[in-house]
Amino acid sequence: MSEVLVGQDAVDSLLGVLDLEEIDTGLFRGPRAEVGLQRVFGGQVAGQALVAAGRTVAPDRRVHSLHGYFVRPGDSSKPIIYQVENIRDGRSFSVRRTVALQGGKTLFFMSASFHVGENGLEHGDPAPEVPGPDRIAPISEQLRADPDRLSMWARIPRPIDVRYLGGSGYARSGERPAEDRQRVWMKADGKLPDDPLIHVCVLTYASDLTLLDTVLNRHGAVWGGGGYLGTSLDHAMWFHRPFRADEWVLYDAESPTASGGRGLAQGRFFDGEGHHLATAAQEGLLRRTPEPPGVP
Repeated sequence: MSEVLVGQDAVDSLLGVLDLEEIDTGLFRGPRAEVGLQRVFGGQVAGQALVAAGRTVAPDRRVHSLHGYFVRPGDSSKPIIYQVENIRDGRSFSVRRTVALQGGKTLFFMSASFHVGENGLEHGDPAPEVPGPDRIAPISEQLRADPDRLSMWARIPRPIDVRYLGGSGYARSGERPAEDRQRVWMKADGKLPDDPLIHVCVLTYASDLTLLDTVLNRHGAVWGGGGYLGTSLDHAMWFHRPFRADEWVLYDAESPTASGGRGLAQGRFFDGEGHHLATAAQEGLLRRTPEPPGVP
């Protein structure tokens, strides 16, 4: 397995993954990520698809929403082709449809809408009052005493510094308290360029790291042995205000329902000053795994 990068090295690697090659009009190739995972991380596919769409839109139009479906798992050892269809360019809005292809089969498809931005009504719910990120240990430190669970987290791409306020899904089965909400501080673990599209794409990438974990949180359940395996089925995001993804944002999430083997999670991003930056929603498939050896 490839060495997992951390810090600025991991951020630079992510920027390389998001730097798509344009091979024809509306056709892009995404480089594979050197992270040692057999399947492509869903946040990577969504982020690359958004980069491809954004490359075909005038720079004064910024993405305000995306809606995507994960259709098949991707092979991380192979590049992904992104085909962008220009649905509409109006006076204020541009709409694109991106299809991610590998081996001639669709892995993911997404619609994204871009807006020039206008003056209008302004309001936002306040951010919850929680301890700041400087008072919360990184998840790698929280799991240091449990090498088996730490190794599971360490296999995940790590350009994002993630700090759980409360237990995470990487705790051992039976050691995570059930809670109605999951709150996580996160940011790129290094410096990003000033391009607003990059910041939106990095937040899209990061939004898939912990959102489905929110469903498990309601039950005190965990990932892996004695817990669950999860697969993202779809993903939607709305971007309300400008932000930098290399500054701390609070991901305040909840799961209103789970049924039929699927769970719904939705979350809001706030900056350090309490501004509501973005909203995400996702449904995922959750399947029970066997208890690990030695557990009665």
